[in-house]
Parts: sequence; C-alpha cells; structure tokens
Amino acid sequence: MVNTPTQVFLTRGVGVHRHALTAFEFALRDADIEQQNLVSVSSILPPRCEMIPRETGVETLSPGEITYCVLARAETNEPGRLIHASIGLARPRDPTLYGYISELHGFGMTAEASGETAEDLAASMLASTLGIDLDPELSWNERKQRYEHSELIVESLSLTAAATGDPRGQWTCAVAAAVFRF
Repeated sequence: MVNTPTQVFLTRGVGVHRHALTAFEFALRDADIEQQNLVSVSSILPPRCEMIPRETGVETLSPGEITYCVLARAETNEPGRLIHASIGLARPRDPTLYGYISELHGFGMTAEASGETAEDLAASMLASTLGIDLDPELSWNERKQRYEHSELIVESLSLTAAATGDPRGQWTCAVAAAVFRF
C-alpha cells in the first residue's frame, strides 16, 4: 500500500501553563491539531501534494487519528526568553518532482528571522536537488531572487510561531507544523 499525502496545510500555535506538557497541549490547541496523534516525519513534500488552507485541512481531521506532520517545537520557562518554531516549504515548478519542508526551532530569533531561515533551508535543499548553484555568502533575499529567476522553483514560504517566555516563569511553548492529508 502506497501511503503518499495528497494535501498539506501549515499551522502554528502558542501555549502557556505552569506545566510544560500542558503548555504544549495549549499550543497544539491554538494550532487546531490538539486532538490528533501526531507522528513527526522528515522533510519531503510529495510530488503533486496540494497546499490547502489551514481551515480546510482542520475540517478533515478526526479526533484520535494518526496524523503525519513536520513539527517544529520550542519551549521555555525562562521569563523574557524569545522562542521560535518555524516551518519552511519549497515547491518545484515541475509538479512531478518532490519539494522540501524544513523545521526550525530554538531561542533568540525573531519571528521574521526564523521564518526567513526556515524558508531558506527548504529552498536551499530543493535548489541543490535541482542543480541550482548555491552561494552561501549571498543573503537570503539574493538567493531567493536567483531561485525565482531559475524558474525551477515555483514557490517558497514559511510560517512561524514566536513568543516571549512568560514573565511569571510559566512554561511557554511555540509550535509550527506542516500537516499531511491523504
């Protein structure tokens, strides 16, 4: 049996609670994927996998379902600590080829910087498989222009959840996910 996703949607969420696990649960709730049994997978966007809106994807979910996703997760209980969780996605122009999804999570980056880095990671992985020369010294914007001009990459994007650690020291969790549908 071939089990290849036909659709994907991006989602994100942030949660805060005195227990780390509950903060994670609240972040999943904010992302509308808390009722799923999430299985983290790696970074391949299947050929012909259609990007759908979050709301459309969430409507197809059933409580308790095994749900495959690329998941980024960051958490802290340090007051004022900046956390980020991002998903980057890059799709080739040729729909018969696969694309890439990247996950990035950690501390100290702004939402914008995290999103740009995640998008750059996905686009760079795709570019390398398509034979596009990469110059790591160029800025992301310069590389993005080169990818777009190559006409081999049709789309790259990112979605980020970022938060600042709760001032009272409660756990703060940020998640971002690319959720696959079949």
